[in-house]
Amino acid sequence: MKQFNPEAETAALADIQEVPTLCPYCGVGCALSYGVDPAGTIHYARGRDGWSNAERLCVKGRYGFDYAAHSQRLTQPLIRRESAYPRSALSGYSRGQHSGPGKPGGIVDYAEVLPHFRPASWEEALDRVADGFSQIRKAHGPGALAGFGSAKGSNEEAYLFQKFMRAVIGTNNVDHCTRLCHASSVYALIEGIGSGAVTNVVRDVENAEVALLAGCNPTANHPVAATFMKQAAATGTQLLAVNIRRPDIADRCTQYCQIQPGSDVAFYNAVMHVIIDENLHDRSFIDSRTEGFEALKTAVEGYPPSVAEALTGVPANAIVEFARRFGEARSAMIFWGMGISQHTFGTDNARCLIALALLTGNVGRPGTGLHPLRGQNNVQGASDAGLIPMYYPGYQPVTDPEARQRLEALWGVNLPDQPGLTTVEITHAALSGKVRGLYCLGENPFLSDPDINRVREALASLDCLVVQDLFITETAEFADVILPASAFMEKTGTFTNTDRRVQKGQAVRHPPGEARQDWHIMRDLAERLGHRWDYANEAEIFDELVAAAPLYRNLSHASIGETGRWYPCPDPASDGERLLFSETFPIGRARFVPAQLGSPRERPDHRYPYVLNTGRQLEHWHTGVMTRRSRALDAIAPEARVEVHPDDAKALGLEPDTWAELTSRRGAVTVRVRMSRDVARGTLFLPMHFREAAANLLTDPALDPFGKIPAYKITAVAVRSVPGPPP
Repeated sequence: MKQFNPEAETAALADIQEVPTLCPYCGVGCALSYGVDPAGTIHYARGRDGWSNAERLCVKGRYGFDYAAHSQRLTQPLIRRESAYPRSALSGYSRGQHSGPGKPGGIVDYAEVLPHFRPASWEEALDRVADGFSQIRKAHGPGALAGFGSAKGSNEEAYLFQKFMRAVIGTNNVDHCTRLCHASSVYALIEGIGSGAVTNVVRDVENAEVALLAGCNPTANHPVAATFMKQAAATGTQLLAVNIRRPDIADRCTQYCQIQPGSDVAFYNAVMHVIIDENLHDRSFIDSRTEGFEALKTAVEGYPPSVAEALTGVPANAIVEFARRFGEARSAMIFWGMGISQHTFGTDNARCLIALALLTGNVGRPGTGLHPLRGQNNVQGASDAGLIPMYYPGYQPVTDPEARQRLEALWGVNLPDQPGLTTVEITHAALSGKVRGLYCLGENPFLSDPDINRVREALASLDCLVVQDLFITETAEFADVILPASAFMEKTGTFTNTDRRVQKGQAVRHPPGEARQDWHIMRDLAERLGHRWDYANEAEIFDELVAAAPLYRNLSHASIGETGRWYPCPDPASDGERLLFSETFPIGRARFVPAQLGSPRERPDHRYPYVLNTGRQLEHWHTGVMTRRSRALDAIAPEARVEVHPDDAKALGLEPDTWAELTSRRGAVTVRVRMSRDVARGTLFLPMHFREAAANLLTDPALDPFGKIPAYKITAVAVRSVPGPPP
């Protein structure tokens, strides 16, 4: 056994430097420092006293950094071998219609996939990409190309990616994962108040008498934000939770209402019915700062608690109690997650929450506000930077001639004037032959998009697929060219968190081998396609972003410093505005937009009698590309488990840790069982992170008509007990 040598350990610690940067995971945007040795090895993460986290970190931020040094990191460009055409999936898990039991830690097996690619020089790889894109554009027009950018990258990278697609390729077919999480929320917020960002910061929950947690599970998905909510509850804030699956934070809530899947509109309309009926609404605020109240009043008249009880499963007296708690509060904040947004009626769900805040005057004062909890670490910033098909940077519509002329002058090109395709629409367009080339930066649509069998078909049908990433992902199995990119710990740039705080991340290590900074790759591709980008550094790119997006006015790398600034920022010396819309809204008067209870495309029936709900779990992140390559996180949660109510399990003959097969109209998954009373009878929960139990083999690709977000939260499935895998 190796003997402990305190002198050697002390000497080793003396060589470690703490570098201040940010957490690469969720939208809370925790400030941290990595302890790094001279060789670039990260030894630990320590929380810094940032505005968003006050030195706190969750399990992912504290232990989930070693993926950047994983042995599977790509270190040189790869080109698909001629023998690997026609294009198809290369690994067993990616080929089949069924996702079955496999070993824990089931990441892409390079022994199975890598032989189908050959190493290439950067010159050959970039020439191949430029030639592929040029041929498609020449033969089919720029609309035959599309791009998926990444909310994991910096603001500077998001800005350049959308500029590449618009100014170099000539298309607005550019999107990112906001389409899969809060697109419906953003649509409703822009429609209702004229701004798609939060109106107040998470930590102001300490000033709220009441905080509504709607369709969210913050202890799992935004753990550090949840600590401030729990802290507020301990000092008197009443937390009210509404969800179809009981979140852990319900233990700290004054009231928890478990609604039936898809009944959000009925529940919140009934709450507003009571508030109006009992004269708890803020008539002064409504008269002076809103429009459309009478239409809302008429709409909610049809949802008395007695009617809503049958629609939601929540007793009428509980709805009345909930409404009184919210309506009588002098200050109330509303937080929501993807339990609100990921529906074919997600925009209507968000409209109800906005209307509830306006009805009670809970915008623009301390302890009030609307806060959709953003998922990715930079999904807010990527959206701000224009990485969406219908808006230029700063949410300027591509259909606005004045905005388009300003951007044309800034970029020196003519720009397309019609909105592009969204994420799932791009998949559909690939199937129909309308989209023939895809540039995929840091996204893994094979696992993240609904209906994997359809996504597999779409990726296989492309004429040119370019994947720029850290690893060979399931999506990269279909690629013509794979470009090795930089991890978060290797980037310098800015990131905008869920609070609208723009913060700076610093590189703490170099990319491995020949891997490059993402913005360098985009710059070199642009040059091969006839556009010279002479940026000296990330600060210059950010300055151009500020020029393109007025909402970032008065921000710069220098002014952001180590602690960041909120936007909007009234002047360069200001810390920015935490609380928005105290006097007016960007559209003048806010709008009530009434909603009626919608119907999901899929309902349970005799063949598929259960409702499957999908989402995230504490230890993992999205498609597992990062966290399943993190030793500690993968050890804590190495495999998927489907949550089943004990009464349903008994009826199905399921025992804890046995195996069940879930079947939808699109595919089947075999997964181990976990008993849980957090899920209601008739419902199941399956995390989305595990390729060997791929939840999106099952999900429905139906879209919300406004936000174009998929319906991840309601999938009709059948369940049966099956034997487990052989030892």
